[in-house]
Amino acid sequence: MHVFKYFRDIVTKEIEAMGAAGELPGGLDLDRVTVEPPRDAAHGDVSTNAALVLAKPAGRKPRDLAEALAARLARAPVVTEVSVAGPGFINLRLSESLWQRCLAAVLRAGPDYGASTLGAGRKVNVEYVSTNPTGPLTVGHARGAVVGDALASLLAKVGFAVTREYYINDAGEAS
Repeated sequence: MHVFKYFRDIVTKEIEAMGAAGELPGGLDLDRVTVEPPRDAAHGDVSTNAALVLAKPAGRKPRDLAEALAARLARAPVVTEVSVAGPGFINLRLSESLWQRCLAAVLRAGPDYGASTLGAGRKVNVEYVSTNPTGPLTVGHARGAVVGDALASLLAKVGFAVTREYYINDAGEAS
């Protein structure tokens, strides 16, 4: 379960329900609506900018729209707390049962967790380390090896055809 996608779907459905109820005009562009972690974890588990990006096209004040949308989102069974912050950000705290379901999904998937077809077989080349054999290896080289290998593994996990390259630079023949 992707928590942010799950909540973006909930936010979208509530906005559409507000449109159907005549509380918002129909046909609003929802592409700029985001659901992501709040900047400060003390504010909640997820945050949305929906009221901020939809207020002007809806002809409403962002804070008023945020409060109306927050009241609807508070009814979701996996939400334990909703607050409106600043000019109209909506912050949500999620239920323990939702986090337990997410963890169970991760454990069920095992090593396949996070795999996708995002890359669709597109080729990508990851070059990393690139040490100079005439000089000493450093912690920076080790870090580059770990980060490069991790990045290549993540890209492969989401469907890219990854080529890993390790170059040995300057065999002492450079002028």
